Amino acid sequence: MKNKRRSGSLFALLARTYLLFTLTLLAIAAGVFCLWEAWLTDLYRPVDWDGLLTDPALESGDYGRAARSLAKGGGEFAVYDQAGRLRYASGDGFDPICTAGELDCVPLYGDDVSTTVFPRQSPDGASGYLLIRQRYDGSETAPAELMALDGDYQVTYGGFSDGRTGYTRREYQYLTGTRFPGTRLVRQEISSARGEETLLLRERLLTPEEDLRHYRESWRIWLLCVPLYLLGAGAFLWWLSRKIGRPLRRLNDAVEAQAEGRSVRVGECGGTWEIRRIAESFDRFADRLDESEAERRRLDQGRQKLIADISHDIKTPVTVIAGYVDAICDGTAPPQERERYLRAIRARAETLTELVEAFHEYSKVEHPAFVLHRERTDLCEFLRAYLAKKYGEIDLAGFSLEVAIPERPLFCRLDRLQFTRVLDNLLTNALRHNRLGTVLFFDVEREGAQALVRVADNGAGIPPEQTARLFEPFVVGSEARSGKGSGLGLSITRRIVEKHGGTIVLSPRPGPGRSTEFLLRLPLDPSPTPPRREETAE
Repeated sequence: MKNKRRSGSLFALLARTYLLFTLTLLAIAAGVFCLWEAWLTDLYRPVDWDGLLTDPALESGDYGRAARSLAKGGGEFAVYDQAGRLRYASGDGFDPICTAGELDCVPLYGDDVSTTVFPRQSPDGASGYLLIRQRYDGSETAPAELMALDGDYQVTYGGFSDGRTGYTRREYQYLTGTRFPGTRLVRQEISSARGEETLLLRERLLTPEEDLRHYRESWRIWLLCVPLYLLGAGAFLWWLSRKIGRPLRRLNDAVEAQAEGRSVRVGECGGTWEIRRIAESFDRFADRLDESEAERRRLDQGRQKLIADISHDIKTPVTVIAGYVDAICDGTAPPQERERYLRAIRARAETLTELVEAFHEYSKVEHPAFVLHRERTDLCEFLRAYLAKKYGEIDLAGFSLEVAIPERPLFCRLDRLQFTRVLDNLLTNALRHNRLGTVLFFDVEREGAQALVRVADNGAGIPPEQTARLFEPFVVGSEARSGKGSGLGLSITRRIVEKHGGTIVLSPRPGPGRSTEFLLRLPLDPSPTPPRREETAE
């Protein structure tokens, strides 16, 4: 799991999600705005008259095909011949005949001319019209032309550049752009396969009411923001659910399974760095629980075995004692055998006493209140004195002893009584579990800030499969070195050594000529050695 590439933190994910969601909202708003602007642009787009006038279909006389190019623009046109007769009209309402004077009143396509009409009334009560024409030529504005017409459309004052003194009603309508209300009309002279012709180009203009109505309707496009927002929010929620929700659900399932007693690993659950770290911690926790459960089962099995071993160790001598006592009490034991029976009873009682004392010592050293009474002691001198006392016992058992203890003192803080028990346990095991003629080794040396004591022998050795549990309580028989003893000696030894601040281990590689070697390390006492008192002669 640790080799997997880790994603960013939860804060980075939330910050990145917030920024992306904000950008998404801005993109939605920008998209809807572009759509709204495109709708308005299409609504107010001018008619493509240039495209019509340059269309080859118009020059060839195929007016129907040319009209199809204006289908989306809202423009209409009519074609008149030189006599003013209508040849083609793409829309309704065009006059079937237009005189030359009427056509001349229509402004040319491309001329920027505006004509404004003001109704007027003369002092004598006659109605008339005041016309003002303004022509725009690039950046310069030409002087306005002023013309007054009476009710019969005759010029009473001024006049336009065409020099006319009067107009007909239709000419007046073409001149002022009122012939087709709500439209703008221009003309263009063209040459086609049928000769010279005049085009009237009519473009429909929106009234202020229509313009306002279309503008208000255009705001409905902004309603698209609601479904787009919901869609974007749903997408981000789904994404967050995958990044956070799904790994958290896997963690929750694993916790519930663990609570039910099922061991489940989360593994590579995905998600942010914090969630991955929690998953890794949970897996480590689950592994620890599995190890603890396995250790608990092993201890339970050991406890059961302990009870069975204690029962066996106590039952055997008690059974023997009971048998001999019954034989004596019942009178079935011959008089000459009674002394032997009594000695056997005493031997079994001593075995029970030894076993009870071992149990007592084990429970005492394992108790939290167990305290050593240590004092500064020369370890080398202490070992020499101990081995001197034990030499007779070693020699009587048929064992030999090799000692390598330096003359230079090595001071440690020892509880003499308890440390003697450590040496007794090691020596007793060596004597009990080896054959006659075995050599015992006691070596002492300094190892940095510690004193190293090697207790070894060249006997039968310990099976490799038993070394891992050698210092556990009640390891006897084939699980250690023989079937004798309570199996508590080495457990007591290790506890006492640890109380001294040291360690004891079975060497995995004994020295040359040695089969079993215990390495016992004790911290040296750093306090200075007191000077020796010199004797003065009197």
